[in-house]
Amino acid sequence: MTDDENRVAGLLLAAGGGRRLGGRPKALLPHRGRLLVEHAAEVLRAGGCASVHVVLGARAEEVRARAALPDCVLVDNPDWEHGMGTSLRAGLDALAGTGARAALVLLVDQPGIGPRAVARVRRAYGSPRSLVSAAYDGVRGHPVLFGSEHWAGIAAAATGDRGARAYLEEHAEAVELVECGDVAEAYDVDTEADLAHLE
Repeated sequence: MTDDENRVAGLLLAAGGGRRLGGRPKALLPHRGRLLVEHAAEVLRAGGCASVHVVLGARAEEVRARAALPDCVLVDNPDWEHGMGTSLRAGLDALAGTGARAALVLLVDQPGIGPRAVARVRRAYGSPRSLVSAAYDGVRGHPVLFGSEHWAGIAAAATGDRGARAYLEEHAEAVELVECGDVAEAYDVDTEADLAHLE
């Protein structure tokens, strides 16, 4: 791994309150004998991210107390109820000044995405101008990688639950798609029925 690749930071968005899950924060859901936030942070680490920032929101104090997140930087998003865009902004703000050249963003509620998909997207990093997205049968999904030159524009465009979608659509010609459908499943855990995906 080159020095530049070492500067790809993992950014885990784990602030949601699980409104459609009866108000159970997704970070605290059990999966494979641990909390979903622990699982997702380890996926970023195992996928080659040199550092991992975790954005917390709903019941952040409980997540801090219960979750084992060694060597992770925990970022509080007091505005988490206003949507994922606020968590993305909080995470990018926290990365500013760290020396990171890119943020590799993973959502806590997608446990079907593992280290192999993260590693593929991370390896596509070229420079702080990079925009990379996992793709599933050619359709853009997560994880995504944002070179630091894009952070200000992404933060400005991130509103509600759209996150970086508007920015990526506006810069579609610059986004490198990395097919991950053979190594990951991009389902979300959003509803009671989706809990069947957890193990």
